[in-house]
Amino acid sequence: MRNKQHFPRVSRDPISPENLHVPRLIRNPDSDRGEILTMSQEKPDAFSQTQSQPQTQSQPQTQSQPQTQSQPQTQSQSGSSSSSAPGSASQSSSGSGTVSSVDTIPVRDLGSIPEEPEPQPWGLLLPMQRGFRAHNCVEDDAWFGRHTKCNYSFDVPILRESSRFAAYSNKHFRIFREKNIVYVFDNSNNGTFVDGQVIGKGKMLPLANNAVLSLAEERHKVFVFIDLMADEQSNLPKELSEKYMITKKIGVGVCGEVKLAFERATCKKVALKTINKKDFPASVGTATRSAEREIQILQKIDHPCLIKTKDFFQTDDSYYIFLELMEGGELFDRVKSKQQIKEPIAKLYFYQMLKAVEYLHNNGIIHRDLKPENVLLSSHDDVCVIKITDFNQSKILEESALMRTLCGTPTYLAPEVFTDAVTVGYSRAVDAWSLGVVLFVCLAGYPPFYPDARIGLSVSDQITQGIYTFIPSKWDGISDDAKDVVKKLLRVDPNVRLTIEEALQHPWLMDEAMKETAEGIMYPKDSRDADGTADSGDATVASTGKRSREDEEEQQPTKR
Repeated sequence: MRNKQHFPRVSRDPISPENLHVPRLIRNPDSDRGEILTMSQEKPDAFSQTQSQPQTQSQPQTQSQPQTQSQPQTQSQSGSSSSSAPGSASQSSSGSGTVSSVDTIPVRDLGSIPEEPEPQPWGLLLPMQRGFRAHNCVEDDAWFGRHTKCNYSFDVPILRESSRFAAYSNKHFRIFREKNIVYVFDNSNNGTFVDGQVIGKGKMLPLANNAVLSLAEERHKVFVFIDLMADEQSNLPKELSEKYMITKKIGVGVCGEVKLAFERATCKKVALKTINKKDFPASVGTATRSAEREIQILQKIDHPCLIKTKDFFQTDDSYYIFLELMEGGELFDRVKSKQQIKEPIAKLYFYQMLKAVEYLHNNGIIHRDLKPENVLLSSHDDVCVIKITDFNQSKILEESALMRTLCGTPTYLAPEVFTDAVTVGYSRAVDAWSLGVVLFVCLAGYPPFYPDARIGLSVSDQITQGIYTFIPSKWDGISDDAKDVVKKLLRVDPNVRLTIEEALQHPWLMDEAMKETAEGIMYPKDSRDADGTADSGDATVASTGKRSREDEEEQQPTKR
């Protein structure tokens, strides 16, 4: 007699969550018998349906009979208990060839969903005024103004305190891009300017790389636009480009051009002076060997009236010198705009120049190129700190090459530079002469030595002979003490010329009220203003302020 195959009795007791060691069970919506599935088996795939077909003739309806549900086992149970239980997952799949409703089938790992790459900016607005922050141009359209709903809102505490805040419009201007061309649209009442040119309300202009945006008035320069699609920094050293963003040209001299730059980490403004070594062929060998050592020395120079050397790079072709930036421009431009500097202000400036040059001489540095173009002002106010620049190049460039270049514009050079530089050499007295010429220009508004056919002498001959004229219409209002300082500094013989120390002791400079003013602005109590200007690092202040009139109608800004 053929033996029957015996199967373990299947419990028909209702299944309760208390009897199952699984987090949660759900009903199979496709079953009319209320079959219970785990979360991993909400909808069986074709493979699981095939596996649940009957494997023996004695149990043709195994799919509809939940044979293993009476003793469900979880994956957290040990291997021994799973193998000993007659209704375990291992028995049901290996013994009967079926997969129970509480068994799980491994699912292939699909991997993490790739993240969308962050959009890269195509432009950058760098702040030129305290309180504004940098802005990455990512979207193709952005509004700027006082309203909090603008993409870039001026409504922050530090700007609200500014006297200029009322002059900004709620929606002042808009920057947008079409077909890779960038435009600025003026929506203001008081004006938006691009490189000094007013746009006009309802009008627009293309925005070129390094363009400067001014708001409400032309001199109120707020942003400089950087076109990140332009590849103008590829020829710079990599370490320089990674540290600084180079923008527009702001000056040029006999030794190189000067550009506005921003330190990437802090957004602080600096000036970059680039000197092309090819312009000084005789100096390349000597300078290349000593430039880095000299720059290290210059970086230790610390005087409120000397431009600080912030950083230095060099390549085979160029020197890159980063200097602190002065917002007030050159003394040359100040004299040109005012025609003459008032004597009390000229005295204030000259006292600072003397103190700066005295410091240089005490540190073994002769400037050699003192002139109004190398005297910078910290602000547009009359009473401000002045700083002398370009004293570093005399330490970097080989002397004879530098002097040959400077002799191309000899107005401020001392007589001994023309007569004794090659054979005898010269001393720090050359700086005293040059300061005498600078003082002359400040007080009178014209240089003492200049080409004049009526004189019949070249500029160099006028200098070596000490021939100059006090034009009465320019000098009648100048004090005798001021004239005496000029005369004693412009003595042809350096041995009898007034020294820097003697000039500081001259009666004209023994003005206690002037010196008190000078010391106050040179060494202010507020260390933030030690350079005579507001700290441009505050330009990175984040926009956190909110205004209650956000949903009100746009208010008209104050007319200027």
